Amino acid sequence: MLPAPSIDPRNVNSLWSSVLIETLVRCGIRQVVISPGSRSTALTIAAVRHTELECLPVLDERSAGFFALGLARQKLAPVALICTSGTAAANYLPAIIEARESAVPLVVLTADRPPELRACASGQTIDQLKLYGDYPLFFHELAVPERQLSLLRYLRQTVAHAVARSVHPVAGPVHLNVPFRDPLPPLADEATASFASGIDWPRFFAHQAPPTGAEPLTRAPALPADCHGLLVVGPAQPRDPSAFTAVVGEIARKLGWPVLADGLSPARNYGDRIPNLVTTYDSVLRDPSTAERLVPEVILCLGGWPTSKVLRAFLEGTPAPIWLVSTRPDNRDGLHGSTRQLPISLRALANSLPDGAAGNGYQNLWSSFEGPARRMLDHRLEVETELFEPKAAWLLARHLPEETSLFVASSMPARDVEYVWPVNDRRIRLFFNRGANGIDGTLSTALGVAHGAAPAVLLTGDLALLHDTNGFLLKPKFRGGLTIVLINNRGGGIFNHLPVAEFDPPFEEFFATPQEADFALLAATYGAQYYLVRDWPHFIELISVLPANGLRILEVRTDRKRDAAKRKELFGQVATMTDENEGG
Repeated sequence: MLPAPSIDPRNVNSLWSSVLIETLVRCGIRQVVISPGSRSTALTIAAVRHTELECLPVLDERSAGFFALGLARQKLAPVALICTSGTAAANYLPAIIEARESAVPLVVLTADRPPELRACASGQTIDQLKLYGDYPLFFHELAVPERQLSLLRYLRQTVAHAVARSVHPVAGPVHLNVPFRDPLPPLADEATASFASGIDWPRFFAHQAPPTGAEPLTRAPALPADCHGLLVVGPAQPRDPSAFTAVVGEIARKLGWPVLADGLSPARNYGDRIPNLVTTYDSVLRDPSTAERLVPEVILCLGGWPTSKVLRAFLEGTPAPIWLVSTRPDNRDGLHGSTRQLPISLRALANSLPDGAAGNGYQNLWSSFEGPARRMLDHRLEVETELFEPKAAWLLARHLPEETSLFVASSMPARDVEYVWPVNDRRIRLFFNRGANGIDGTLSTALGVAHGAAPAVLLTGDLALLHDTNGFLLKPKFRGGLTIVLINNRGGGIFNHLPVAEFDPPFEEFFATPQEADFALLAATYGAQYYLVRDWPHFIELISVLPANGLRILEVRTDRKRDAAKRKELFGQVATMTDENEGG
């Protein structure tokens, strides 16, 4: 039960801000990430003095945005952001884009000058109205603070609506622009104190509560019986991975279809829950004759579209109808194929499917490719002694403590997880920023995922880490342990897998962008532990036990060009082997 409302009546800005913050708390928000500034003084003081809030100061607004994103990902609950006026607010944009694309709830509060100080060269003033375009699910500029009960009611209801909109019907960012007139600090104003004393504050907030939403109740259309059906489970970060995989397993058993599980789905880490799992499709489908044999008659996609470009091309090229299961109201059909969006929850879908679907050999066909391909991949990685990048992801799946939270950076780390992550039942919980697929804020998001939680791990490349080194400024306020597995190949390894790699110059200088950073010195600068990984036994030793507190960098130095060539050779060998196997 919440304590009595925390109202600060020292002046009109203090009163206004404390009502705003109290409303956030009553609506369920418990964490606020705050960047320093003058115009946001009243908001910051109101947040810091509220006993129910954890307030986290972050200097860099871009880092702050992604740290809040990580916090919100950890619990799938809205987190608030507070910053001052001007370009400070502009730095939130990358995190807001990612939050919108990946449906993460953020409540963004940007302080601002009052209208009379805009468009007249007043300092630290830009046009903040609709600053983030259409990316927020809801935008509103609040009124300038006044001592009026009707306006305080308006403030309370508007803020409550913003929090609710950040969660339902689909989660995402909302933006409130909050103008203030001077005085900004809480200088005493007897008129405001007298006004506030006449309000029954417990009654004023009595009806406020965290937002709730109803689950869709739509029944699924009848899926064709006894067909070559394919179940694709894409990237997903559900609030409860155990419940998610349980219902996916129920759907898979009722349909009797092969389940192509993305590396960034919980499915591969709850392998005992889901039958007929296939993980090597990216290699298997590289052979045209094999891909032709495996063409399905109907496809059911759960979650987002798969990471694998090979699988996406396979789905795009098939004439089979595609059902995309998503309760999001926006268009999620990135392939523009023969896709129909099915707005139904996974539970309702499972309930509407009949029991006892009979197999027809299609699942066995996929299994006949999966088995040999998996054995070859695992064997090749098992005997690999060089520091080959995909092996780091493969070993993390096998040796991280059970139920570890692992944040996977975009670009090559996400691909390597997709390529080699094996089926297991170790309940590793994967996090990622794949809404916009950028490397922005990688470290800051991972710190948010780990803050106040069990020891976590970040798997990242060198450029993604360097792009967000200001995230290390969070260390003094960070509670928890984060181990950073740094794949340092001195550049952007993903570009070596793209056609542009054949055009050098300008490839190496302008695409691969090689760097010479000394990560041991970087770690020392911020007080993080540093280890240079000597070999794979050393790596296994370092990841098998995770420190409960502080930051660690485990640097795995690799050869970018060699590893790109070795990946192509390995996947080509698997594809050729499965073709020669002819499904047996």
